[in-house]
Amino acid sequence: MSGSGAQGFDTRAIHAGQDPNPATGDVVVPLHLATTFKQDGVGGLRDGYEYARSGNPTRAALQDLLASLEEGVAGLAFASGLAAEDTLLRTVCEPGSHVVLGGDAYGGTYRLISRVASRWGVEHTPADLNDPDALRAAIRPGSTRVVWCETPTNPLLNVADIALTAQVAHEAGAVLVVDNTFASPYLQRPLTLGADVVVHSTTKYLGGHSDVVGGALVVRETGLAEQLAYHQNAMGAVSGPLSDWLVIRGIKTLGVRMDRHQANAARIAEYLLDSPAVSRVLYPGLPDHPGHDVAARQMSGFGGMLSFRLAAGEEAALRACERFELFTLAESLGGVESLVEHPHRMTHASAAGSPLEVPADLVRLSVGIEDVDDLLADLERALA
Repeated sequence: MSGSGAQGFDTRAIHAGQDPNPATGDVVVPLHLATTFKQDGVGGLRDGYEYARSGNPTRAALQDLLASLEEGVAGLAFASGLAAEDTLLRTVCEPGSHVVLGGDAYGGTYRLISRVASRWGVEHTPADLNDPDALRAAIRPGSTRVVWCETPTNPLLNVADIALTAQVAHEAGAVLVVDNTFASPYLQRPLTLGADVVVHSTTKYLGGHSDVVGGALVVRETGLAEQLAYHQNAMGAVSGPLSDWLVIRGIKTLGVRMDRHQANAARIAEYLLDSPAVSRVLYPGLPDHPGHDVAARQMSGFGGMLSFRLAAGEEAALRACERFELFTLAESLGGVESLVEHPHRMTHASAAGSPLEVPADLVRLSVGIEDVDDLLADLERALA
C-alpha cells in the first residue's frame, strides 16, 4: 500500500492503495470486472484472488485507501452503508445480544436494528450519548455488545464525545461503532479517539458525486477485522468493482470538496440565524450549539450538513421544501450539488412514533459546492 500515516491527508487520498500497476504503469487504479481468476495449479492463487466475491483488485485498492484515511488496520467495502451495518451487527451480535443506539440516529439504522435484527433476538435501547450516566444506565451488563454512535447525527446534528463514549462502552465490554458519514475522515477520525469500528455510507461524501451506492467499515484491531472479513465473504454483500472505482475517484478530491462544503454551510447557517421564518438553526459550527466545544475538539471542521426548524410549523417546512429551485428536493447527501429534504416524511419516516422521531417542522440541507451567493438567494426565495 502506498502512502503512510506520516503523509498528509490529501496526499494519502490521492495515492494510498493506488501504486501504479507494475506491468502497465496505470496511474489510475484499473477497473477489474472479472468474476473469477486463473489459478496456477489447484490452489495456486495469484495475489490471493480466486473469485470476485472473496476479493477483487479494485475493491482491495479502495479498502486499503479507506484504512489509510481512517487510520485503521483494515477497511472493508460493501454494496451499501446498510449492508456494512448488517454485516457488522451479525458479526458481533447473536440472539440475546443488546445494542445501545444513540438517541438521534439515521432512520435506516434504526429500522435495521428495531425491525430486522430484533426478529433474530437482538434487542436495543435508545440513549442520550451526551449523558454518560444515561449511557451507563442503558447498558445491560453481559449482553450489551454494541454502542452505536453517530456524530454529528442525522438529521439533528447532535455531537457525541467519542473518547468519553468509548471509555463507557469499553468498561462494559462493548464495541463502540461510530458512523462517520457526516464528517468524513477528512474532518474526524474516530478510531484515533477510541472507537472500534467506523461505518460509512460511501454513497455520500466519499463518493461525492451522487453516482454510486456503497458502504464501508474500517476497524481498529486485527482480530475484529479478521472476523468482519470472514463475514463479508460469507454473507456476500460486497461492493462491485465499478462502485469501488467511482469511490476511489471521488476520494481524490474529498479534501478540497469538504473545504467548500463547510465554508458554504457556515455562511448559510449565519444567514438562517437572522431569518424571522426560522426558529432554530442546528449546525455544530455555531458557538451556541450545545456540541460546539466537543466538535471543535474532535473535528478539524464542522462539515456541510445543517438543519433548521420553521417557526410556523410542519406545513411551512413542507412549503419551503417545495419552493427551492437550486437546492434539489431529494434524499441522500454529500454530493457536489445542494439538496434539501423533510426528514420527518422522507429519510426518517421509519422512526415516526419512536423515541428517535424527528420534529415535523425540521428541514435538512446538504450544502453543495455551488457559489454560495446563489445558494443564499435560493434560501431567501424559499423562506419568503
